[in-house]
Amino acid sequence: MTDQWAPDIFEYTDYRMYLGDYYTAAKANTKAFSYRYFSRKAGYSSPNFLKLVIEGKRNVSSDSIDRFAKALKMTAAERRFFRDLVDFCQAETVEEKNKAFDRVAASRRFRKARRLERAFFLYLSRWFYVAIRELAASAEFTTDPVWIAAQLVPPIKPAEAAEALEALLELGLLVEGEDGRITRGETSVTTGHEVRALGVKNYHRQMLQRAAESMKLVPQRYRDVSALTVCISPSAVSEFKERIHAFREGMLDLGDRDDNPTAVYQLNIQFFPLSRVEEVEEDEE
Repeated sequence: MTDQWAPDIFEYTDYRMYLGDYYTAAKANTKAFSYRYFSRKAGYSSPNFLKLVIEGKRNVSSDSIDRFAKALKMTAAERRFFRDLVDFCQAETVEEKNKAFDRVAASRRFRKARRLERAFFLYLSRWFYVAIRELAASAEFTTDPVWIAAQLVPPIKPAEAAEALEALLELGLLVEGEDGRITRGETSVTTGHEVRALGVKNYHRQMLQRAAESMKLVPQRYRDVSALTVCISPSAVSEFKERIHAFREGMLDLGDRDDNPTAVYQLNIQFFPLSRVEEVEEDEE
């Protein structure tokens, strides 16, 4: 049985952070606890193995999870969740990370403790969440899931639209006024680094896919898909990025000044090397 003073693992998305907090709590509540003490309980010869894991210098192998769980006095449910956290944090591909996070988010205790974490992850990971939030700026917007589903390109299922509405309202990204009208909220939502980083990758991957599909789904007069290939020096990269940022901010301001928006558009700007890049000093970036 887990000690009463131990942090609740279901409130974490980073197992290393959990282990660090556990170590701090254990030191404060158990005089004998130390890195060496933990290693002895877990059956490791290295007295600093826990310290190396917390600092990210060592990973926890699949075979080691049961050792950690035993030393940490985890219940069966906590052990399963710990394994999912390890898989999530140590996954090497986006696909593996998404599968691991699905298992993490499937935990009822995690959803109860970190419901905004999961909702914001879905906001970034499912393209239509973002689109529906922006669609709320249209005067014709209605909360009817059937209407919303039919407005998007490509169309989604009404059940998906209903799920997105619920999450957006929960996050404060959509708000209901006194008159019952739903509008875009200005709330700021934060989440753990691992979850945010994965969500952002999912967002860009899906929007790139939407851009490719637009060439067959959207008439040319309603879209602009173009590309530019140039050969530059590494020292010029920063200026390119600055100009892209300024352009993006200008387009955002233009959109905000539109008093009668009726359709949601996505602007993708991709700037990446197609050949090997010569390393430059940090202050040149």
